[in-house]
Formats: sequence, C-alpha cells, structure tokens
Amino acid sequence: MYRPDFVRTHTFYPVVIVAGVLLMCTVLLFWFLYRQAATHLMDQYDTLVVEELNVFASNEPAHRLQEIEDRLLKDPHRIKIVGLFGASGQRIAGNIEAPPTGIAPDVPTNAMVVRLDGGIRTEQKVRLAIRSLPSGESLVLGRDLDEITAIARIVMRTLALGLLPAFVITILIGTALSQRVYSRAAELSRKIQRVATGDLRERLPITGRGDTFDQIAGSVNRMLGDIESLIREVSGVADNIAHDLRTPLTRVRVRLERGRAHASTLNELRKVVDQAIGGLDQSLSIITALLRIAEIEHSRRLDGFGQVSLGPLVREIGDLYEPIAEDKGIALLVESREEATVHGDRDLLFEAVANLVDNAVKFTPEGGHVELALHRRNGQTQIQVTDTGPGIPDVEREEVTKPFYRSDKSRGTDGFGLGLSLVAAIVKLHGFQFAIGGSPGCTAEIVCPQAGYGRKQATHQTA
Repeated sequence: MYRPDFVRTHTFYPVVIVAGVLLMCTVLLFWFLYRQAATHLMDQYDTLVVEELNVFASNEPAHRLQEIEDRLLKDPHRIKIVGLFGASGQRIAGNIEAPPTGIAPDVPTNAMVVRLDGGIRTEQKVRLAIRSLPSGESLVLGRDLDEITAIARIVMRTLALGLLPAFVITILIGTALSQRVYSRAAELSRKIQRVATGDLRERLPITGRGDTFDQIAGSVNRMLGDIESLIREVSGVADNIAHDLRTPLTRVRVRLERGRAHASTLNELRKVVDQAIGGLDQSLSIITALLRIAEIEHSRRLDGFGQVSLGPLVREIGDLYEPIAEDKGIALLVESREEATVHGDRDLLFEAVANLVDNAVKFTPEGGHVELALHRRNGQTQIQVTDTGPGIPDVEREEVTKPFYRSDKSRGTDGFGLGLSLVAAIVKLHGFQFAIGGSPGCTAEIVCPQAGYGRKQATHQTA
C-alpha cells in the first residue's frame, strides 16, 4: 500500500501515538466525571426518596391518598413514582401497577416497574424505596432514572463534539510537522549527495532557528570546512613532494646521462655514481621524513608510551649539540632546573627537541647564543629553545609547521622544510602544546600540562 514519504518520518508515528494516548486519557477523564456526577445524583435521589417516605409515612391515613394525588399532579415530566398497596398487594393508589419484589424496606434500589398513565402501561427503570406502614399497607416512592441517562448522553455528545475535532487537529498538526521535517531532511540529503559526489564547497543550509537540524548542519559544515582545508593541504603537500623529489631525481638522471656519455675512466664513473647516490639519499630522506610524520599523526606510537624524565633528555641534547655550537662560534646554554616526568615516547620527544635545537643552531649567526631550558611557569612544565637568529615573521608562524614550507630567510640553508612539521606532529601526538614566537630571534616552546616535577639545579654553558 502506498504511503506518503512524510508518513515514514520519525515524527509522524509518535504524533499519532500521542494523539491516541490523549484520546484514551480524555475518554477515561470523561468516564470518571460521568461516574462521579451519576453517583452524586444517585445519592441525592436516595436522600430525597427516604425523606419523602418519612413525610408520607408520618401523614394521617386519610391524608395519604390526597398526598399521592397531589404528587402526581405536580409531576408534568412524569419522573416521579408513587404507589400505595394493600396488605395482599392490591393497588390502592398511585401510578405503578404492582410493587417490585425482593427489595429490602427503606433501601433505595434500582428496579423495573410497570407505569400506568391514563390506562397506558409502560415499563420503566426507576430508583425507588418501599416502606411497610403500621396498617399493613406498603408505600412505594421513587424517581425515573432518565435524568442519569440524559447526563450520559450529554457527556457522550460533549466528548464527540470536543475530542474528535481535537484528535483530528492533532493528526493534522503531526502531518504538517512530519512534512516539514521530511522537507528539511530531504534538502539536507540533497546537499550531502552533492558533497558525496566531490563538491566539498557545498554547505548544508542553516535556518537560524537553532533547532536540531541547524545544530547538525553547523557541525557538518565545520567538518566539511576542515576536510576542505585538509584536502587543500594534502594537495599542496603533494605538489611540494613532487617538486622536492623532482629536483634531486632530475639531477641524478642528468648526472648519470653525463657520466655515461663523458666518463672515460673508472674513477670518473665512480664519482658520477657517488653523486647520483647522494641525490637518491636526499630523495629517500624526504620520503622517510614524510613516513615518520604520517606514522606519528596516525598515533601508531601510542603503545610505546612510558614515563619520560625530561631533565636528562634536555641535558643529553645539550651535550649532543655542544660541539656543533662550539664549532660555529655559538654560545649554547642548557638550563634544567626541573626534574619533570611526562607520559610519552622518549625517542620522539628527543627528536622533537633536537629538531628545535638544530634549527636554532643552524639559523643563529656566529657570535650569537642559543638557550635550551626546562622550567615550570604558570603551573606548567615547558621546554623552551631560544636563539638570536633572524626569527620568524608573525605571518609565517602558522605556516612553518606545514610540510615543505620554507621561509624566505631559510632558502639558502640545507633542509626540506619538514623539521617543524615533525615537531608539531610529535607534540600533537602527546597532547602537548607547541608555540613559536619572539622577535628578533626565535623562541619555540613545548608545553607539557600534565608533567610531574621536582627541583634540581643544572646549568651548563658552552662558549
């Protein structure tokens, strides 16, 4: 059977269920009100019947027939029942044919009686009570129950006139809401299909109402923006890889061609081969660095994490670069006053800090100085590398951590532009923070928020 698409939405059936529950609750409420009203009215009937019995029974026998006649004359709606019967059950006066049997005296009870009106016999359901008089006669008084039946009809009519339209309106509102949800979901689905076909510039519509769809669309749009940025970065990295690999490989090819064409001795051929091997090693170094960055960014080293003491690590890096700085005429100051411990990979942290020190020594001119310090500031442990080199302009501080990016000031130095990318990847893997600042000169900081620490004075300077 065909069903409209909006009927299959996640909002339509809950609305129908809620409408059904509302209908049932309302029916139960009306039934409760009817029962309460009927019970209250029946109690009033019973009280009135018993009081009338008391009045009739207290009258003189000569006045009872007149009282019965007056009662019937004052009943134009034919709702009152009265009858006086002799000891043998014969009717003396009243408008019922015979008293009902099996009814306890003075206890109001529902019963069926034959009503007599002008010779017409009619069965009628009434509420009555019987009292035996001292003379042996029986007096029957009661009222018709049509009033209670009329109340039930009023309740049912009110229920039909009020509840059914409300139910229909609820269903119509649910249908409208479902149609609205379906339309919005269909629009989002069309946009997502366009994204799936490769159009990453597409964004999901946001109405500004702040509803669930807007929240989902906002999250998806942010995700699409990140994906688009990542793809642009990957595309740029791929271009840089192609450029940086093409240059050494082209040199290798040219040297091999020249060697084949011009080398006349074995030594000349060996020299060409050595140059070619150097170019291939350079290409392999680029590929190896990229693979290490990819490995780190994919968190493959998390299983090897352990407790790393940063103090010995910093001092070891200082000892490693001490002769290099001395040969270049640079003062290297190593300060490690904190015995901090972090959870991480020691080899990767060593490589990250060593890269920072290497860059600092590489770009600091002769006569300058480089400082490697481990200290604690503002409740956080920091590894800080400061130099007196040319520094990095503010506009380039975010770019330098991207693969293959090289500042104009570093074009004449050896390297592939992957060192700071590797540092950033290692810091991100450990959940630390990395920042570059300072001008003039350069200050690179690795912040370790969760480090445990102690105190130990350790300062070493090489001139």
